[in-house]
Order: sequence, then C-alpha cells, then structure tokens
Amino acid sequence: MAHLPADELPSLRAQVKALREVGGTAKQRAYALDGLYTRCSAVLAKLLPELTDLLLPVPRKTRRLVRSVLDLLQMLADDTLAMLEGLDGMNTSDPNQAPDLALWRSLHALAQQLMISHLIAAPAPAGAWQQLHQTYATAQRLQLATAVPRGQASSLQEIYYAAILLGCAQPASLTAREVLFLAAYFERFAGHIEAISALATVAPGAFWIDPARDVAALSFSRRLAPSASPFECFSCARLGVLLKTQVAQLGSGTPPQEIDLPDFAGTPAGVGVLRRLAGRWCEAGKRRYQRRRQSYRTVLSTGGIDELWQLCKNGNAASVGLSSWMITNESPDGYAVMHVSGKIGALAVGNVAAVRTGDEQNWQICVVRWAVSENPEHLELGLQILAPRAVPALLARPSDSQAEEHLRVLILPEIPMLRSSQLLVVASGALSKQSKKLLLIIEEQNLSVREIKSICVDEQTGSVEILSIEPDQSDL
Repeated sequence: MAHLPADELPSLRAQVKALREVGGTAKQRAYALDGLYTRCSAVLAKLLPELTDLLLPVPRKTRRLVRSVLDLLQMLADDTLAMLEGLDGMNTSDPNQAPDLALWRSLHALAQQLMISHLIAAPAPAGAWQQLHQTYATAQRLQLATAVPRGQASSLQEIYYAAILLGCAQPASLTAREVLFLAAYFERFAGHIEAISALATVAPGAFWIDPARDVAALSFSRRLAPSASPFECFSCARLGVLLKTQVAQLGSGTPPQEIDLPDFAGTPAGVGVLRRLAGRWCEAGKRRYQRRRQSYRTVLSTGGIDELWQLCKNGNAASVGLSSWMITNESPDGYAVMHVSGKIGALAVGNVAAVRTGDEQNWQICVVRWAVSENPEHLELGLQILAPRAVPALLARPSDSQAEEHLRVLILPEIPMLRSSQLLVVASGALSKQSKKLLLIIEEQNLSVREIKSICVDEQTGSVEILSIEPDQSDL
C-alpha cells in the first residue's frame, strides 16, 4: 500500500489509461471514472503542500513529479470531457454522466494544471489555455456556464473565471504560497469579473481573451486585441475595489476569517499581494522607461537580507555566495537577467538581491519582481532597482522585551526627483504593527544611533517589508 501521495501517481495514471482501453457500457465507464477522479483529487490535494517551499530553479526530481501530475490532470480533463460525446438521445439521469459535472471536472483539471505550473514558475503546458477556453465555450453553448453540478460548491463559470484571474495576476511575480492563496481567493470572488464592451477597454484592469489562441487573458494596457479576431473583454475594476476594501479592513485589525478570506491574508505576504493587485487593477499604470536589449554578464547576490547586509558591511564579495548572470535587457529602473553559473542561494520572488555591473564599486539593491524557469538548468529573473547602494544597520527594539533584540536591516538612501524619504528593508514579519518608534545602530567610521519612525509601509512580500522612514523628533 502506498504511504506517500506521490507513490500513487503511477498507479492512478495506469488505471486511467486502462479505462480508455477496456469495454463496458457508458454508465459503467462513467462510474469508474467518477471513482478515479475522486481519488486523483484527494491525492493531488495532499501533494500541493509539498510544492510550496521549493527553491528556484525546481530540482529535476521534483519536475518529474510535477510532470507526472500534469499528465494525470490532462488525462482527466480529456476523459471527463469525452463523456459528453454520444450523450444525445441517451438517458442521462445517472449523476455520473451529467453533462454539467463532466464539463466542470474537465475545467477544474485544466485549472489545476495551470495553477501547478504557476507554482514552479514554469510556462503553461502547451494547449492548456486553449483547451480551457474551448471547454468553457462548450459550456456556454450548452447553457451550462452558470450551473453548479451536484456535489460541487461552484459553477463552471466560477472555475473558469478563477483560472483566468490567476493568469491575470502575473503568476511569475508570485511565490508558490501566494499562487495557492490567490487561487483560493479567486475561487471565492471570481463573480466580481465584469463583462465589458470593446469600447470600455481604456479603463484600468481591462483584459481580452481570444478563445482560439493558446494564451491567458491579455491586458489592454500591454497589448491591444487584434481587430480581425473575435474576442471577449472583461474588467477586474470591481474586484480591484473589493481588494482595496479588504486591504483596509485587514489593516484596521479585522481577522481575515471575518471577511471570508483565507488565513494567509493575515500575513504580510498576503496583505502585500492583495495590495499590489488592487493597485494594478484600479490604477492606470504604464512602463516608465523603455527596455534595451543587452548581452553582458554581471554578478548577483541572491541570499536575502542577511547576505546583502554582510556584503554592504564588509565590501568583500568573498564573504558571500555570488552567481554569474547574463543581462538580457535593462532600463534605468531594472534588469532582466538569466542565470549562467554559480550557486543561487535562497532565491524567491519578492526577496532582495544585489547587483554589480561593470566597474561599479557599489552594489545596487534590487527586489526580485518575477521568475521564470522552463527546466532545472534555466532561470530568468526580473529585477527592480530600489537604490544604488545600501547602508547596513542593526534595528533595536528596546521596549519590546528585557532581552533586547537586534535585527539586521538595510537603509536605502533618498533618490532626488524620485523618492524624498529613506527606506528601511526588514525581514517580513519582523516588526509588529505597533512598532512605529525604532532605534537604528549604524557602524561606519564611527558608531551612531538614530531614532526613527515609520511613515508608511511601501511594500510587503513574503521575504521583506519596505518602510518609508524619517527621524523621530517627537521627544524634542
């Protein structure tokens, strides 16, 4: 008997494959497929937590496991959809042969397939988006889009919209835990999508879908829909307003459970990803700078705050782990880089990294905005420059406890014309909401102590929090 969920995958795949080859009535096959689908769903639910703490790029062994999962989901999507064939004129009173259930399961398997690809920062399987669009189009044609099959809690439309929204959330910019969180979030609030006409697409959060293409929904702000192809338009603006309301409620201390949010919404990473989505779908944004294609090497430190702290304090690259990367394009505020050699370290989207190019003496401090990994040897990152350098410091919190704690932090200087205040980069969750008055210890040529206060939280991710700070003059 299998003890681990992964051990059951070969057997389940073999059983689904065998079901295709055996005879039997349609009712018998539907009954067998129902049992296999239920068992596969239970196994996959147990497997998902194993994919949330992986470092990028995902190891070869784990990729083989994921490949097996994706293949199983593809078989289930195909076989449940195939049950619709030949149902005309047949008695479909058997609940296992219900058309709405067959379509729901096919859509759900495809949505799971896409979500798992997002978890490991991999491209979607070839044909997955197109099959999702076409399966939903079949549900619309049969007038089953709003149906909730027996035993399910959501409609076919909600399953489809949730998968579409996860694609709109730029999954390459999410950690695995954030992907799982948003997948659960969109399952609850997918109904806030609004269908719009092609004339209303100038508003923020407007997207278009070409059902004939194998791509996710595309933002009108990034690419206009082709005039020759039929496409569907929708807006995330109403969902963006809901996101803003929920972020405000969480900020005021409302527990996530009271507003029907997953528990992860109560963490800094959860609040941060909701805030980013709200801004993205409610505010008109555009790229400030044009990118320029490049092809030259650089070195990165990707070990997070502790490693960057050591690097900035000692100025000695030998004390930290560095890796070699190729800059593929750049702009004044960031880079796209591809890994060439060297150990990558504890890399995660949302963490900080340091870059030094050419003859520069200082290390530029960046945040990892996105990651894409097509195979174990391939990793590309998008880096946004936060500051041209950083000052390492220790953060003391004398009022928190008798045993004073010192946290390693980075101070990022002001940038004229762009940012008038300094930024403080701290580990995510290290400071409580009540930690407004802070004490910094800075050791450069001389030891200095500064009292500061937090003005606002600029950004929260699963790895860091970035605060705007100013001198605390309340006691003067």
